[in-house]
Amino acid sequence: MADPSTTPLLSKETEPETPITAPVSSLEEIIERSIGDFGWAQFMQASLVSLAWAFDAQQTFISVVTDADPTWHCTISSSCNSAADKCQLPRNSWSWDMPMDTSIVSEWSLECASSVISGLPASSFFLGCLAGGLILATLADSSSLGRKNMLLLSCLLMSLAGLSTAASTNIWMYSAFRFVCGFWRATVGTCALVLSTELVGKRWRGQVGIIGFLFFTFGFLSLPLIAYLNKGSSWRILYLWTCIPAILYCVFLHFFVHESPRWLFLRGRREEFVATLNSIGSHSSFTLSRFIENVSIEHDSSNRDIYSAIKILLEKNWAIRRLSAVMVAAFGIGVVYYGMPLGVGSLGLNLYLNVTLNALSELPASLVTFFLIGKLNRKGSVLGFTLLSGVCSVLCCILMATSMSNDDDHKWISTDWLKIGAETVSFFSVCTAFNVILIYTLELFPTCVRNSAVSMLRQALVLGGVFGPVLVAAGRKNGVLSYGVFGVTVAFCGLFVMFLPETKGSSICDTMAEEEHKVIETGTGDNSSC
Repeated sequence: MADPSTTPLLSKETEPETPITAPVSSLEEIIERSIGDFGWAQFMQASLVSLAWAFDAQQTFISVVTDADPTWHCTISSSCNSAADKCQLPRNSWSWDMPMDTSIVSEWSLECASSVISGLPASSFFLGCLAGGLILATLADSSSLGRKNMLLLSCLLMSLAGLSTAASTNIWMYSAFRFVCGFWRATVGTCALVLSTELVGKRWRGQVGIIGFLFFTFGFLSLPLIAYLNKGSSWRILYLWTCIPAILYCVFLHFFVHESPRWLFLRGRREEFVATLNSIGSHSSFTLSRFIENVSIEHDSSNRDIYSAIKILLEKNWAIRRLSAVMVAAFGIGVVYYGMPLGVGSLGLNLYLNVTLNALSELPASLVTFFLIGKLNRKGSVLGFTLLSGVCSVLCCILMATSMSNDDDHKWISTDWLKIGAETVSFFSVCTAFNVILIYTLELFPTCVRNSAVSMLRQALVLGGVFGPVLVAAGRKNGVLSYGVFGVTVAFCGLFVMFLPETKGSSICDTMAEEEHKVIETGTGDNSSC
């Protein structure tokens, strides 16, 4: 019977195998010979690690439900008009449709509070994400925690902070817990992405990275389902439903997930490195030991403190150019990715239909990336999808201006449907660009700084998201200030990937010296072996 850990899950064009007795000269070759095929062991490892994305999505978007402004009705018809602003009506003339504790707005009487106060929890969460990304970004590279333990710590503390949020008694305590939750959430997706892709060979790196994006989509879509099943219950129940499973997940993560073999080797922990490859690969520890004897790679002894990975990145001109280019592109993607769903209410038709179409756009974007990542050029894909998103966003802006001056009654198709169509295509394109640029960044930087580089990329995405709500608010009366700016920003920022090398099919390096040698050897770093 075939060993299930080495039986490929999917039919794939295989490369000629090198005899195990042939000498090896790089860590990449050891990884490929040991876990090059994508068997059940790798699939279970990658899936369990990527599941963290689902809990990440739940905590990111949970405020859409818990902080919503509930519906209401008049109780005294003589002094109440349901079309009026409830803040202008006597408080005893209207009532909430649902129990008061279904939302923080109704429980803490925030319906007439300023936008600064009512938006404080969401703002606190993203401020926590920015702070956490900056402070924790390099720990998975530079500290002794590694990828697995950093993911475990981040996910556990994020979940505990979310669980504590359910005990909040006012908006200030609630906002403080949301900040802490965002702080620890900042590195969950990054560590999950890096760890899952470093547990497989290069042939499956792209597909494994997309598994996390699929889990993120399912996590997002699970929120309205959980909210519907608990309709009429306290908003605190939603935090319990999302955080308790996440804490149980951390237990499974601790006992059943392996540390990144690349990181273990660079830290000089060769026994653990051999044990990890032996448990998910096909060769015995004796054979692996013989392989390792021929590897001349130096250990990563440069990471002396938690910020050394960032220092290493900033010491190399080619690394600065790459990091700057991907961060600018990510900023443009973040503006649209986080901002566009907030503005769908101004497009016409049903608000819930518009939001559902945006949420569902993430699923086909992830599937397209999953099945085509092996064939897609990274640079061309990011450039193409950002330009398509920009064009459709500008088209949506033009349609908004047109619909204000024309009558739709005699048209064969409503301008509202055209606007929704253009907006959906734009959001689908930016979601796909989001997925590809994360995989692209994984391949652009070596193992010793990879987690830090991906963390900086995600900070640029979140920073772009900070400007999204501002543009949406400014564009409620003038669509040019929202969708027009969205389109121009994402298209312009996407052009910066033209300064990056192509990485499709190339081996990923483990040290800065290897990557720099590849850059010098090829002039650009394109398609060269480490």
